[in-house]
Amino acid sequence: MTDGQHVPAPDGGSAAQGSSAARGPGAHDAVRLALVVGALGVVFGDIGTSPIYTLQTVFNPSDPHPVPVSTENVFGVVSLVFWAVMIIVTVTYVLLAMRADNDGEGGIMALITLLRRWSTQRGRRAAAVLAALGIFGASLFFGDSMITPAISVLSAVEGLKVVEPSLKDLVVPITALIIVLLFLVQRRGTAAVGRVFGPVMIVWFVTIGACGVAGIAGHPDILKALSPTYAVGFLTGHFGVAFFSLAAVVLAVTGAEALYADMGHFGRRSINRAWLILVFPACVLSYLGQGALILADPANISSPFFLLVPGWGRLPMVLLATAATVIASQAVITGAYSVASQAAQLGYLPRLRIAHTSESTVGQVYVPWINWLLMVSVLTLVFAFRSSTALAFAFGMAVTGTITITTLLFFYVARAKWGTPVWIIGLGATVLLAVDLLFVAANLTKLVHGAWLPLLIGLTAFTVMTTWQRGREIISAERERREGSLREFVGRLRTGKAWTRRVPGTAVFLNRGKETAPLAMRANVEHNHVRHDHVLIMSIETEPVPRVPADRRIAVDDLGYADDGIFHVTARFGYMETPDVRGALALLDPAMTEGRLRLDQASYFLSKIEIRRGAAPTMAPWRKRLFIATSYVTADAAEYFGLPRDRTVIMGSQVEI
Repeated sequence: MTDGQHVPAPDGGSAAQGSSAARGPGAHDAVRLALVVGALGVVFGDIGTSPIYTLQTVFNPSDPHPVPVSTENVFGVVSLVFWAVMIIVTVTYVLLAMRADNDGEGGIMALITLLRRWSTQRGRRAAAVLAALGIFGASLFFGDSMITPAISVLSAVEGLKVVEPSLKDLVVPITALIIVLLFLVQRRGTAAVGRVFGPVMIVWFVTIGACGVAGIAGHPDILKALSPTYAVGFLTGHFGVAFFSLAAVVLAVTGAEALYADMGHFGRRSINRAWLILVFPACVLSYLGQGALILADPANISSPFFLLVPGWGRLPMVLLATAATVIASQAVITGAYSVASQAAQLGYLPRLRIAHTSESTVGQVYVPWINWLLMVSVLTLVFAFRSSTALAFAFGMAVTGTITITTLLFFYVARAKWGTPVWIIGLGATVLLAVDLLFVAANLTKLVHGAWLPLLIGLTAFTVMTTWQRGREIISAERERREGSLREFVGRLRTGKAWTRRVPGTAVFLNRGKETAPLAMRANVEHNHVRHDHVLIMSIETEPVPRVPADRRIAVDDLGYADDGIFHVTARFGYMETPDVRGALALLDPAMTEGRLRLDQASYFLSKIEIRRGAAPTMAPWRKRLFIATSYVTADAAEYFGLPRDRTVIMGSQVEI
């Protein structure tokens, strides 16, 4: 662990979307259209490819709790799918959750900050419990990011079996090859490919909608399934069958969290318009068309999505579906990078090496360690499960867990932030949480059939993040004890109690804050007995917003003396920014720094802590080992903060945990 990072509570903030208010109406409309198209290419990849495998999984005969194919069951299942999408996606996310933004940013991390910010003193214990639950929800997302590429690409390539049954043995190898190539190109970023994502997804949604219309034309009675009476009748009249079907029905809402999490990049209005105008109608038409196809011939349950396509168009549809699922995978992989990056900034993970892959699009980052971990995990899932239907049992658990936690946190924030009347909160929470918990209960019945996987991944990620957070608190407390007061230390230098010889130049000491003296500075004074003419102590603060404007980037404190050449600089960055130390120092005004600094020749000093396992009962022994093991993936501090290698000095110290 090294100096230079102070992390407050999690938060969100507004995305850096260039304002078009000063432009003409045409330019303003063009920007809005571009955002809608961009949202189609990134936000809806996951939920937009759900029609490939949802109904196929519901009626899968190898399911441990199979749903018999009958007219009544088909109407009931299609109605359940429609109303699940309507209630969970349209109501919970589009109409409600997306209004709970943190300066424009959404997602579970934003909700965690909002509930901490708006909770009263009396409710702080509840807020802390809900925040921990939110961290577990974020942990489940890592499971989602491993399962989505596997199930999405598998489901698309499985279309080859419909085109030519003899190709079934090639499904897994082709899927593995696509996934390897997908992860290998991540380092190049998605900026170039992103320009075609939106148009490809527009073609995708128009195509699946058109195929759905063709299916409905063959059996128009399926439109009756839009009535909620069929969903309610199926649940009440055939509860035993309907309940188990919910474990697969929930696949229709996979990717709902992406609508909320990516709100900061595209804006609520753009996402809402794309959903209501194109995505929602296209998906509903596809589900209705597939239902009509199954009614016409129950044998079509083997692959209703691809069988809905005319024979001449099935191979092109397989290619289009593969492109769409790669886009869906790309979106969730990029999401995993963002979550890991934010978690590191917020103190739940060690500092990771992060590369920004686009100069124009905020949030497009590449995290090598996460990339290779995901690739190995996804390939393991492909070779272990070997089919999309087998993976579906695992997928549903990750989705339902995240949705339920998001719903719970939203209603807490709605009460704490907006003061919504209790009776409205109670009514809304009862209805929506009842739906969510019904899906959770149904997926728990698949626990031994794969639903354990996302829970295991989520618990593992949750344990790592909470252990790292607790370990940092222990290390920070010990460092504060050793470092002592910064102002007292500066006073000793001024009075000569700490004898030193002044040498020309500027020294920059990165520190965690301005209350304590950097260990590297103490070592330089106590062992080398030297100090530079200008001593700049710098701390990096991660603000509870995604990005910090330039006029708020730095703050200077002379530490009580305006003539000793020693001062403190606070550099503020948003949790979605990579700290740039030299860029921040370039903003300093010489009038504030007790003279002009020679930053082009400045020396940088870092205090590095080597962690050892001690006997103190600070944490369980296994958590100490986990904390130390996690610390090994910490990115190089000089590289992370953009420091020049030839002018950076690292001074170490040992701390027991």
